[in-house]
Amino acid sequence: MTELRQRVAHEPDAPPEDKESESEAKVDGETASDSESRAESAPLPVSADDTPEVLNRALSNLSSRWKNWWVRGILTLAMIAFFFIIIYLGPMVLMIIVMCVQIKCFHEIITIGYNVYHSYDLPWFRTLSWYFLLCVNYFFYGETVTDYFFTLVQREEPLRILSKYHRFISFTLYLIGFCMFVLSLVKKHYRLQFYMFGWTHVTLLIVVTQSHLVIHNLFEGMIWFIVPISCVICNDIMAYMFGFFFGRTPLIKLSPKKTWEGFIGGFFATVVFGLLLSYVMSGYRCFVCPVEYNNDTNSFTVDCEPSDLFRLQEYNIPGVMQSVIGWKTVRMYPFQIHSIALSTFASLIGPFGGFFASGFKRAFKIKDFANTIPGHGGIMDRFDCQYLMATFVNVYIASFIRGPNPSKLIQQFLTLRPDQQLHIFNTLQSHLIDKGMLTSTTEDK
Repeated sequence: MTELRQRVAHEPDAPPEDKESESEAKVDGETASDSESRAESAPLPVSADDTPEVLNRALSNLSSRWKNWWVRGILTLAMIAFFFIIIYLGPMVLMIIVMCVQIKCFHEIITIGYNVYHSYDLPWFRTLSWYFLLCVNYFFYGETVTDYFFTLVQREEPLRILSKYHRFISFTLYLIGFCMFVLSLVKKHYRLQFYMFGWTHVTLLIVVTQSHLVIHNLFEGMIWFIVPISCVICNDIMAYMFGFFFGRTPLIKLSPKKTWEGFIGGFFATVVFGLLLSYVMSGYRCFVCPVEYNNDTNSFTVDCEPSDLFRLQEYNIPGVMQSVIGWKTVRMYPFQIHSIALSTFASLIGPFGGFFASGFKRAFKIKDFANTIPGHGGIMDRFDCQYLMATFVNVYIASFIRGPNPSKLIQQFLTLRPDQQLHIFNTLQSHLIDKGMLTSTTEDK
């Protein structure tokens, strides 16, 4: 023991560099943990009554429960009316609205991180967040323009150059932002800055990527945009109605007001609504035709010969159900069968997007993402299920619906060199002759 004490007593102190690094880590650790503790201990903000004064006066005699019911109902009808207006204005306006919604949702989530972690002193944080949003949108919308406006892009020399080097330009823009972030790192805020860097990128993944899929669905035909969104809206309304009047059994702890009665009632109501809406919309070309760009008129067109998916067909009813309803066959559009899959996802899986958002808000002790819409919260509170739905629809179309697009193949074919076009022509001609679809002539031989 005496020898051990002497050895410890004569052991040299740690090098000053190690002490300095330990103190830096301590300072950095205190900064990050302080921010985390502030986020965890922050009280749940009491949302101000943002109900319009006119409604407050009209509903002043009602209890808070019924007052909230009427406020939500009136504003829901107003939002549905606005939805019909933008549909009437056409696909271009819809794309602009999707872009505006995306920006507002991004702003709401970034603001939460900014306020919860008290990131007021972080250099360039907000500037870099919006810069990355710009870069990601440039990449996605550039891909869309190249894909859907191929002829226009090839016709204009500046657009053709931008299209050819689009991905390299996008990556260069991202690298500039990445280098700016590294240069902005401050010793006492290292961990917090990386927290916010990750926060920004996850927000971009959730909001921007999925909103881009919404636009892709729109180009497949307005019906692939309207029906899924309407099913989510219907499920939200009907689940609230069934839960309000019949709800007794709690569904999930993340959302104490959600009930099994509302969840089940919303499912059946959404499936029926999806079938009816699909039947009505399948009969109009303006809804079922893909949105394409007309080079002659320099405008969007939605005129085509409807595919078999949107033509009435006769289906045999199973024998068990024939005795119940008295019908042997039923005439319906094939798209209605697909609408059952869409409405089922919207009512059974879609709400988990809302549960995810509820868990997110509870983690940071906030009631809503914002107070943009009285009685409903922020824009993100209304679109938490829509983004998940948009991803499912895009995957569903790619897996079960979409096939090769002849118009796009022809557009790409016309941009090839004459010798390449001739080679493809001879190959295609030989293939069709072998298939028996063309007859070879003496001149061909």
